[in-house]
Amino acid sequence: MSVGSMSAASELPTDGNPPGLKRNSALALGALGVVYGDIGTSPLYALREAVRASAGPGVPMDQEITGALSIIFWALTLIVTVKYAIFVLRADNKGEGGTLAIMSVAKSVAGRHATVVAALGMIGASLFLGDAVITPAISVLSAVEGLQVAAPQVAHFTVPIAVVILIMLFAVQRFGTGSVSRIFGPITLLWFLVLGASGAVHIIDAPSILRAINPLEAIRFIIENIGVASVVIGAAFLAVTGAEALYVDLGHFGRRPILYAWFGLVFPCLLLNYFGQGAYLIAANAPVDQPFFQMAPDWAHLPLVLLATVATVIASQAVISGAFSLTRQAIQLHFLPRMGIVHTSSSQSGQIYLAQINTILLICVLLLVVGFGSSEAIASAYGISVSGEMLVTTILLLIVMRKLWKWSPLAVLAAAVPFLIIDITFLAANSLKFLDGGWVSILIAGTVLVLMWTWTRGSAYLFQKTRRAEMPLPALLRSLAGNPPHIVPGTAVFLTGDPDSAPTALLHSLKHYKVLHEKNIILTVVTMPQPRVTRADRAEISELSDLFTLVTLRYGFMETPNVPMALAQCRKKGLAFDVMTTSFFLSRRSLVPSRHSGLPMWQDRIFIAMARSATDASSYFALPTSRVVEIGAQFII
Repeated sequence: MSVGSMSAASELPTDGNPPGLKRNSALALGALGVVYGDIGTSPLYALREAVRASAGPGVPMDQEITGALSIIFWALTLIVTVKYAIFVLRADNKGEGGTLAIMSVAKSVAGRHATVVAALGMIGASLFLGDAVITPAISVLSAVEGLQVAAPQVAHFTVPIAVVILIMLFAVQRFGTGSVSRIFGPITLLWFLVLGASGAVHIIDAPSILRAINPLEAIRFIIENIGVASVVIGAAFLAVTGAEALYVDLGHFGRRPILYAWFGLVFPCLLLNYFGQGAYLIAANAPVDQPFFQMAPDWAHLPLVLLATVATVIASQAVISGAFSLTRQAIQLHFLPRMGIVHTSSSQSGQIYLAQINTILLICVLLLVVGFGSSEAIASAYGISVSGEMLVTTILLLIVMRKLWKWSPLAVLAAAVPFLIIDITFLAANSLKFLDGGWVSILIAGTVLVLMWTWTRGSAYLFQKTRRAEMPLPALLRSLAGNPPHIVPGTAVFLTGDPDSAPTALLHSLKHYKVLHEKNIILTVVTMPQPRVTRADRAEISELSDLFTLVTLRYGFMETPNVPMALAQCRKKGLAFDVMTTSFFLSRRSLVPSRHSGLPMWQDRIFIAMARSATDASSYFALPTSRVVEIGAQFII
């Protein structure tokens, strides 16, 4: 899954639907590598694991193969084609999609339940990051395992080869993916064509496999194999991991290009390959090994392994980029502390790099590959976080249907309840993998959720405590009017998160220096519940007195603030600003834990550690370091 690295949002209308078949086709080609990279590599292992879950190490029966394939077919049809294509893609936030985007929409209409909606958003984002660790591990390892068929003599080197590929993949993130991403689409196009062709030629080996289209085959299999049905359903779910990318990447390609790619190429090619694998397994009448690679002719084994490896690297790249973008959204929504964000492209705002996240992902992915040792073992850890995120999306969609779209309760139930049942069924089936490795993704997601909850709770408590200690801004202005300090030339900008209170840096500056600049700007940066804010709506300026001006800068949750640039643009609104005569005053808080504060001691310590690791405000807001003055203050929390 991915929030994407090839943003086309700046070139799209607000509804995400660019005019013209040619333009849509070009975007559809670009979407192949980013949107469908994950779900497109699922044929490497999805049917294999589903049939193995039923047949074990023995020779699978025809009914087991057909039943497992029928579950995969209807999972792809109901979850991706119906749920996401028809319903979820319409729940955009001004053209943007994804868990945090729909959370922002739902939160804005949730009223007194806004806190619950925000909690759902944090849960969904945490589950996404849990999946972001597993996807590169299972995808790359499953592709390299093709060497067991193409070159058995080096098969025991699959783990070291996968480790080297993953290290190289994460190492190049700092350089950006702009030039490489241009070939993602054509390579993934070739991949899907190979998927379709390699599967189509084998369907004639056992045409009876087409019975899997009948939903009764899936139902019959589940009833007759009730003992292993849940395990098979959980394994079959691997075929739809990556479906969230259709929604997450909505803002980067638009709804129509994403649907063109799905219905015109991806869905047909996936079905052809899955049905071809099923027919091959029936005709082979042998234990399940590596059907994806084995059904190819001998001469194609090595080229197919190389192509599969490239395809899985592309899928992994999309997930890594998605983790970067989702983290930026979480930072802007104040779910996580500030982190250093490096823009790797001068033209595409979606291409960013976060060194901390990249390092954490690399360490976790390598631990998974080395610890589990095979894609079959990692498959046991895969699915819980994805199915959980899909359930969160469905719940948020239900809120949007009822509150924003104004659907009747009956219409909401008719549309959402079937999806809820499907999502809960898959989540329950995947939960059976918990002790076999599923705990890994839950541990990762749970850790992220605790960090988000701690940061949100700690920030709110610190805000309240700071506000009690600060003087109301109107009271300070009245005091200064009656007893003005010495005025010095220049402009001072005081950044604050609370425009109603006098900034701590301003109070300490007056206390220690007893001077005031001739122009003082009280600056607040606000994150809006929308992806982007137009330049015309960026700034709001209010004159408080001859000496003080209140400026509010608004940014969307997909944007990175640049305060000097925004203040320079305010000149058109009458704000005199010259960065060379301006000093930016920041409050640096020194936090001390206390057993008698509003947070438990363990949460105090986590919050303080997160605050200390946060990128300093001058870097995050792009302030010129030579013009920044930091004034410290100690707070007991």
